[in-house]
Amino acid sequence: MDAFNRLNDFLVTQFGPLGPLFATGMLGVLLISAVLPFLVQRRADPLDKLRDQVPHPSALHKPGNQTQAKANLRQKESSQKLDKFATFLEPQDEGDYSEARKKMMQAGYRSKTAIRTYHLAQFALGVSLLIFGALMAILTSSADGIKVHSLLLWIILPGLVGYYMPAYWVERRRQARQEEIVNGFPDSLDMMLVCVEAGQSLDQSIIRVAKEIRAGFPALADEYEIVAHEMKAGKDKVNVLKDMAERCGVPDISSFTTVLIQSASFGTSIAEALRVYAGEMRDKRVMRAEEKANVLPTKLTLGTMMFTVPPLLIILIGPSVYDIMDVLGGGGGGLP
Repeated sequence: MDAFNRLNDFLVTQFGPLGPLFATGMLGVLLISAVLPFLVQRRADPLDKLRDQVPHPSALHKPGNQTQAKANLRQKESSQKLDKFATFLEPQDEGDYSEARKKMMQAGYRSKTAIRTYHLAQFALGVSLLIFGALMAILTSSADGIKVHSLLLWIILPGLVGYYMPAYWVERRRQARQEEIVNGFPDSLDMMLVCVEAGQSLDQSIIRVAKEIRAGFPALADEYEIVAHEMKAGKDKVNVLKDMAERCGVPDISSFTTVLIQSASFGTSIAEALRVYAGEMRDKRVMRAEEKANVLPTKLTLGTMMFTVPPLLIILIGPSVYDIMDVLGGGGGGLP
């Protein structure tokens, strides 16, 4: 007990009244750093061991191409750096993993390591800004003194900002990508209708539309190209269209895939279904534009009141107020 009191007195003498709190925080950081490698350690998969033992095909059939084989191995190693942290960086529940994967794909991140990179960014930014906030709190408290609630704000607030910054970035990317898809979808349907009526198949028309709209709507062009490649690979057309609707996360795309699936199921004309749905999408785009135009006066009301009414009141009431103040002040002259 005496040793604890001496340690407490030493911390208070060296770092001020909050010295024990700083020491406790640093001890917690050290304990977390010591335990973290054991938490993220992952067992070696026997299939990975077997895959590593199999030589690269280029090393077997092309002995002179050893440089390319080494480059491929380095690329494979760099893409799998986060595999040993998968238990820590990926949701273990299948439903949570599917939801996170769906969200990343809707934001345009389709790589295998997208979820791991996302959680790694959250962890790294959260811990880094948490340590930065702790250092700033220590410097501020040693200079001027700081209260406990201010200390908690200095430490916790930067950590929360760093943790939620990747989530905010992904959500903004997801919303921007969905907005781009919605804006370009009616034009792509018109082009697809022209291609189908010209005699091309649905697969060929999708490839043509993806090539033509890439300059204006690259996100929608990517989705069409994925659909075309999956159809070429022999995947069932119904599953391909459903996967496209899930990747986009846009109601218009979901309705479009439903129309194509029903048209293929009942044997009706795809051109007629595209003509009707393209007309509906054009009308819907006009309605969205009219909705934005109708909301605009309401949004401008506050700005109009802030920047128009005060100058107008100054112009109208200012001379009278000046005259009244002059009379009350004993000037008696008033305005000429």
